[in-house]
Amino acid sequence: MSALPHVLHLVDDATPGGVTRVLAHIQSCPLMAKAGRHSVRVISRTGQLPKCDADMIVSHLSLNWRRMPALIGFRARHATTPLIHVEHSYTAMFTAINVRSKLRFFTMLRTAYALFDTVVAVSDAQAKWLTERRLVSSQSLRVIAPVVDLAGFRALPAPQGTPKVIGAIGRLHRQKGFDVLIKAFRALPNPDLALHIHGTGPDEDALKALAGDDPRIRFFGHAQRSEDVMETVDIVAMPSRWEAFGLVALEARAAGRPLICAPSDGLSMSAGPNARYVKGLGATAWSAALLDMVQQVSPLSETDRVSACESEFAASWQDLIDRHTSPAGETGTVLVQAA
Repeated sequence: MSALPHVLHLVDDATPGGVTRVLAHIQSCPLMAKAGRHSVRVISRTGQLPKCDADMIVSHLSLNWRRMPALIGFRARHATTPLIHVEHSYTAMFTAINVRSKLRFFTMLRTAYALFDTVVAVSDAQAKWLTERRLVSSQSLRVIAPVVDLAGFRALPAPQGTPKVIGAIGRLHRQKGFDVLIKAFRALPNPDLALHIHGTGPDEDALKALAGDDPRIRFFGHAQRSEDVMETVDIVAMPSRWEAFGLVALEARAAGRPLICAPSDGLSMSAGPNARYVKGLGATAWSAALLDMVQQVSPLSETDRVSACESEFAASWQDLIDRHTSPAGETGTVLVQAA
């Protein structure tokens, strides 16, 4: 039996968050270990990219014009090594909100993506945007929704009775829309409701100022265990301005927590069909939706608890690894079956 291929993952941001958690899952998941030997290397966001010895290299890097010469040189030094890029960041809504010179931005993306053998989108919505904008050919594009170990979330009991705590979990950054949530929550009359905000980030001071002296709003900082946070909330709110996928939504579903979300990019995939979606980011609309949800919420059924995500993720990665590392004419042995 031949040795498993070495798959090297490159990342340039080790800040705790979705990408680092997915990479930790890739390294620790027994199903992923059947597809290859996975390792992670943290590199600088500036300067040349290192020479790497691996059977397949997976980029989780930030793409921009400044990095382009290094990427071109990296491709040249690894001419025979399969290179994969996972697009964790850019989406239709990201572009609409943040990019002023869209033509220049799209040119950068097309140039960068062309250096890779395969580009992995993390949601169907992101993949649709990539193909509609002709940033990646359909032949070079795959969709693999990210996942973490959800066993601890599935083990949590579903919330009972009238919801008391609305949870906002994630980086305190404009992307997440927590400013909208705070404004909407402050307009609610319910004295027994609480808004718990878990995370850190550059907007922390501004969000605390927005919360003012409302004693119902509390900030808890970064938690080491996401399961512990999820256990304390009854509803999860995600008013994201853009979101390539949204792991928190997947975790909430696994934990049986009802979701109220903005229909931004990949959130419709991670939050699923049973989430409550609020159009727009107006505080009035969100306040009305929150009040309605608190009054009418019903617990998710066991069938909503995303039971097959981990096996589907591993099977998709195994197929991708096999296609790029198996000798010509071989398809690889299927070791992982999606449930």
